[in-house]
Amino acid sequence: MLALKRNLSGTMLSALRVFHTNQVFVVSGHVQQRCVSTQTDGEARIVNILKEKFPSAASLKVVDISGGCGAMYEIHIESSEFIGKRTIQQHKLVNEALKEEIQGMHGLRIFTDVPKH
Repeated sequence: MLALKRNLSGTMLSALRVFHTNQVFVVSGHVQQRCVSTQTDGEARIVNILKEKFPSAASLKVVDISGGCGAMYEIHIESSEFIGKRTIQQHKLVNEALKEEIQGMHGLRIFTDVPKH
């Protein structure tokens, strides 16, 4: 990487840093960037449904892992409502909450946990 840095101009090096940290695309020779933290409509919809179903969730993260088309999501949820339930029961609760949305998906990864404190 050091040898590569010596050969790059300042502009190229800046573009490389942006590419490393964000999604980058080029329009008419100009580097544009999209903040990775921007939530898609599908992610927002799923978050709202899960917040309603699991109001005591200590942590909730939904990521569209299909590249933005909404075909596959990854969900991480930590809720006290999972206390005393086996993992399969926890996942079943999430599946039931998203029953309508799942019909239009290709796949879903679910990671559940109970609060540590």
